Amino acid sequence: MLDDRADSIRLIRDSAAGIAPRSGDLRRIRVLRFQSPGFDRGVWAQMCEMGWPGLLVAEDHGGAGLGMGAYCALAEELGAALAPEPLIGASICAAVLRGTELSRLLDGSALVLPAWQERANRFDVGTETTVAGGRATGTKLFIAGAGGADAFLVAGRDGLALVAADAAGVSRRLEKTQDGGEFGTLVLDGAPCTPVAGDLTAALDQAALATAAYLLGAMDRAFALTLDYLRTRQQFGKPIGSFQALQHRAADLKIQVALTRASVESAAALWDAGDAGRVAAVSRAKARASDAAMLVCRQAIQLFGGIGYTDEADPGLFLRKAMVLMNLYGSAALHRARFARLSPDEDNI
Repeated sequence: MLDDRADSIRLIRDSAAGIAPRSGDLRRIRVLRFQSPGFDRGVWAQMCEMGWPGLLVAEDHGGAGLGMGAYCALAEELGAALAPEPLIGASICAAVLRGTELSRLLDGSALVLPAWQERANRFDVGTETTVAGGRATGTKLFIAGAGGADAFLVAGRDGLALVAADAAGVSRRLEKTQDGGEFGTLVLDGAPCTPVAGDLTAALDQAALATAAYLLGAMDRAFALTLDYLRTRQQFGKPIGSFQALQHRAADLKIQVALTRASVESAAALWDAGDAGRVAAVSRAKARASDAAMLVCRQAIQLFGGIGYTDEADPGLFLRKAMVLMNLYGSAALHRARFARLSPDEDNI
């Protein structure tokens, strides 16, 4: 079983290289910045052809059923490439949709994104929205990639419902984010909706862990770029990477990357095993990834020196992404508190 798991993860990483190569240039990302909806629909169609939105969906429902280990490996590769396509949000919806709606999401003919949050820095489904009687009323916040959605999976105190983006009573307000993408505020005023069975509890935890893996990929790539710069930048007739003070800083950053990788991989393994501590492990991984990504990306800019502060330098792209994702699906502080509540005997994350 361990060999099969390792093979699945390796194959997923290999497939990601065809769409979002870890070592590729970032020209595509620069072109897409601050252009609605913030991602490439053509690339999204390719991701759907690869079956990525259904990675966690059981095979009898049309998915791949590969588990969190493979899903996190994919998210890490996408983070290293800074891919802006809304895979994590779409995967939340794929976890609960069934039938025609799920098929259309998986084949790329309809992009469905989750609308669940009503307040900042919360990791529970808002209860102020109603989805009763075939009508949805309420306001949902921080919907990543909302401008490109064909429909929304809306969570309310009455359950879940599917709302078409162009339905009567639906309005979207889009705001640009630091990384060049956009968050949407969804306002529903008696919008027609279709009830959907299920809840988002497990899917939101999966999204939080996948976001941690994405941050891991981003910080790992930023660190690799920094090492290359330290090896090539000359000062006083020698590479600046030969200076002991910079070597110590680089070693500290490498430790942060390694600890984050251990947390993410451990949480994914516990989730796939159905371990009782899997939810706490998700919070441990997300808290560490949020803090570590900001640290590594900030330090990358400093180690690049003056050029690192320019928009033309690539480290800034990774810092901007970390700034947006560090609080998505719960901030580090929120997840530390959640971990402490779920694992009172543990004192170190």
